[in-house]
Amino acid sequence: MKDDLPPLVMRGIEEFNRGEFFEQHETLETAWRQDQRPVRELYQGILQVGVACYHVERGNLPGALKVMERGLRRLRKFTPECMGIDVARLIADTERLRDEASRLGSERRAELDHALFPHIALRVA
Repeated sequence: MKDDLPPLVMRGIEEFNRGEFFEQHETLETAWRQDQRPVRELYQGILQVGVACYHVERGNLPGALKVMERGLRRLRKFTPECMGIDVARLIADTERLRDEASRLGSERRAELDHALFPHIALRVA
């Protein structure tokens, strides 16, 4: 449940969902550094997907795809759900973005629909 999420992680998810990808990186990196439990890898996976979105926005498609794959690898360890986060949906959304960005390539990146950017869904208690 979302009440189980540490406040920093909750803030990072809110930033992610607002498209504040640079900010979410800073917030989730702090949470990742503070938490020594295995779930820290979930935070890092989310952070990496957000960084990938940041790279997509700035036209660095090769960098985006590379970090997106690293994030997906981490997220898959926590599917379908962890701490109220719908990880399976985040993975599916991220894979859709990856596939469309790859299909369009760097030359046509401007055609990428920002509605494809992932959204983190939380289960409410």
